[in-house]
Amino acid sequence: MMKPLVRLCWCLALCLQCLLWGGAADAAEFVVVVSARNPVSSLRADQVAAIFLGQSGRFPGGAEAVALDLPVGSALRDDFYTTVAARTPALMKAYWTKMVFTGRGHPPRELASSAAARKLVADNPAMIAYIDKSALDASVKAIQVTP
Repeated sequence: MMKPLVRLCWCLALCLQCLLWGGAADAAEFVVVVSARNPVSSLRADQVAAIFLGQSGRFPGGAEAVALDLPVGSALRDDFYTTVAARTPALMKAYWTKMVFTGRGHPPRELASSAAARKLVADNPAMIAYIDKSALDASVKAIQVTP
């Protein structure tokens, strides 16, 4: 009785993986950016995740860190949180619902586009965002995110 259920779960997992791999080719590539005036050049993925999950409000050197998000439902946002924080959109929604309800935090400010995020980050060394790689310019610095 248990074997058909296990087989079904494996089949569903395989189908989901195939869908994810198939969609990955169409997805835009994100880069994590800070102001060109910010001294940070690399962060570990867990440090980036901590900033975007409201668990840390500081860069490693002690300077203030303010995260900026792209809209809920955008492919770039989903890819960012899956890659950096290992959380699906549903897990992110549950996380922020709990944080807001318990009074322990609020999600990062949402901006409409990579260009809008890039402009705010360029103007403020405390801000950090992820943007479409194609929106990168000299006003911001792409930082290396290591495992």
